[in-house]
Amino acid sequence: MDDANTLIPVNPAIENYMQKLLEKTGHPVLLEMEKLASLSSFPIVGRLIGAFLETQAKMVNAKRVFEFGSGYGYSAYWFARAVGEGGRVICSDSNPINCERAEKYLSDADLWKRLDFRVGKAQDVFMQTDGLFDICYNDVDKGDYPEVWQLARQRIRSGGLYIADNALWHGRVAMENFTETALGSTEAIVEHNRQVFNDPEFDAFINPTRDGVIIARKK
Repeated sequence: MDDANTLIPVNPAIENYMQKLLEKTGHPVLLEMEKLASLSSFPIVGRLIGAFLETQAKMVNAKRVFEFGSGYGYSAYWFARAVGEGGRVICSDSNPINCERAEKYLSDADLWKRLDFRVGKAQDVFMQTDGLFDICYNDVDKGDYPEVWQLARQRIRSGGLYIADNALWHGRVAMENFTETALGSTEAIVEHNRQVFNDPEFDAFINPTRDGVIIARKK
C-alpha cells in the first residue's frame, strides 16, 4: 500500500535485514501459513511482529492471553509458543473457516491444545469470558479499536500488556489530510492511540516495525 496516502515508518532495507535474521525461527508450518496469506492476500502480522509478540509475552511470563481477532491463528502461534504447556490463548474470529484452518495449522505445530478458539464477534466472546489476562491483543476491524481498548483495559492484570497491531495504519495517522475510502478507520486508530497514551494506568509505546504495534503496560 505504498501510495500518495501512505508512509513507510521503517526503511524496507532495514526490515528486510531483520527478516533475514528470523528466517530459521519457528516451525515449518509457519511457511504454510505465510504462503496462504500471500496467495489469498490475508492480513497477518508476519514473522517480525510474530517474534516480537512472543518475546513480549515471555517477558511478562504470560500464561493467559486473549486475542481480539485471530484470523487463522498466525499470531496465536507465537503466543502459544510463549505461554507454554500450562498456558492458554483464547482466540476469537467470526469466520468458522478460520477456526478450522487454525486447528489444522496449530495441530501440525503441536500447539492446538494451548488454544481455546471461539467463533463469534471478538467483543462478544470477550464479554462472555471471565477473569483477568496477562495480555490482551487487538487486531479486529480498525473502526472498533477504541471500543476494544475500553473493554480490554479493565481486564489486564497489573504488569500485563495491551498490544494492538496497525497502530500507524500505513502512516496515515501522521497525516493531516488523507483521501481513503476507510476514513473512519484512520480516525478510529488516531482516537484509539490517543486514549491509550493518555491513560494514567498504562505506560505506552509504539514499535514502528511493519505497520506499527502499540504496547501498553498496566501499572
